[in-house]
Amino acid sequence: MSFKPRIESNEIKILRSLNLRMNLESKQKQRYHNLVKGFEGEVMFDALTEKLQSPSLILNDLLLEANGSKCQLDSSIIFQEKIILFEVKNYEGDFYFEGNRFYALPKKEYKNPLNQLQRSESLLRQLLETLGYQIPIEAYVVFINPQFTCYNAPLNEPIIYPNQLNRLMKKLNRGSPNLNDMHKKLAEKLVSLHLIESPHERLPPYEFGQLRKGSTCKICNSFLMSVQGNKLVCGNCGGEELVALAVMRIVEEVRLLFPERKITSNDIHEWCSVIDCKKRITRILRSNYTSVGIGQWTYYQ
Repeated sequence: MSFKPRIESNEIKILRSLNLRMNLESKQKQRYHNLVKGFEGEVMFDALTEKLQSPSLILNDLLLEANGSKCQLDSSIIFQEKIILFEVKNYEGDFYFEGNRFYALPKKEYKNPLNQLQRSESLLRQLLETLGYQIPIEAYVVFINPQFTCYNAPLNEPIIYPNQLNRLMKKLNRGSPNLNDMHKKLAEKLVSLHLIESPHERLPPYEFGQLRKGSTCKICNSFLMSVQGNKLVCGNCGGEELVALAVMRIVEEVRLLFPERKITSNDIHEWCSVIDCKKRITRILRSNYTSVGIGQWTYYQ
C-alpha cells in the first residue's frame, strides 16, 4: 500500500465536467485527453509497485518546490539505501529519438522525457540537501504502454521499456534492509511539502448559466437519466444510483466548478434538471450538509 496514494486531479475532474457541459476548444479537449491518458498510465504503474515485497515507502504524484522551481514526481519510492524516481509515460505508437529530441512518427515533437527526468532528479536532490538528507537518487523514465515502440533508442540511458517492466519489478524486489524512523520522517516531510495548485488559471472561461444542466450517469456520463422511485436510472447503460447520492455527487461537481459560489437548493435543483421536486432536493441537502441562513438566503456547507 502506498504511503501517499494517487488520486485523480481536480483539473481532470473539472475538464471532464466541462467537456460534457460545453463545447471545449480543440486545445482544451486535447489537454483533457492527455491528462486522462497520463493518469491511466500512472495507475498502471501503481498496480505494479503496489505488489513490491521489499521494505519501501511509495509516494505517488508529488509536486515539490526547490530553489523557486517546481517539479512533478510521478512516482517516488524510498528504499533503505536510496530513493528511486520514475517518470511514467503512457505513450502509444511509434516514437524515436533524434539527438536530444523526441518524436512520434512521422515527425511530431514531444518534450524529451529524459530532460524532464534530469530536471526532477536535480530539483529533488537540491531539496533533500536543504532538508539535511544525504541519500542517493536513481531515476528512470518508464514507458508503460505495451503498444509503445521506440526506434533509434539511445543506449545507456535510464529508460524502462514495456517488455522490461517484469525485470524492473524483480530487481526492486531483491533483498533490501528494513526501513527505520529516518525513512518514515523523510516520507512524511515530502508529503507535507506537496503543493496543491488551483487548476482554474489553466481552464477556459465558463459561467454557471452557460453550462448544460442535467444529472449525468456516474458510469457512462450520459444525460439520459430518469427518476424511478428512489433511484436515478441511466437510459444508456442501465446504471443505477440512489437519488440522494446523485444529488451529493452533483453538489461536489458544482463546488469543484464554482468554488466561490454558495450551494443553494435553487442551483442544485436547476443543475439536477431531471429531479423535478425541489423539496426533495432540499431535504437531501438538509440531511447531509449544514444549512446557513434562513428562507431564500439559505445555503449549505
